[in-house]
Amino acid sequence: MSQHPSLRAASMSGGKRNVLKRYERVELLKKRGQWKEGDRVVGLRKTKPAE
Repeated sequence: MSQHPSLRAASMSGGKRNVLKRYERVELLKKRGQWKEGDRVVGLRKTKPAE
């Protein structure tokens, strides 16, 4: 079954995402100094993607 062209274009555009993966959130919090080794990775605080 083929994919509709409008859906294919959206996935290939590589635009800015507004939701981060857990490992991306941990990296961002480490940079900000809000997460330390040994902290839990569940229940992380909300973050906005870095510009």
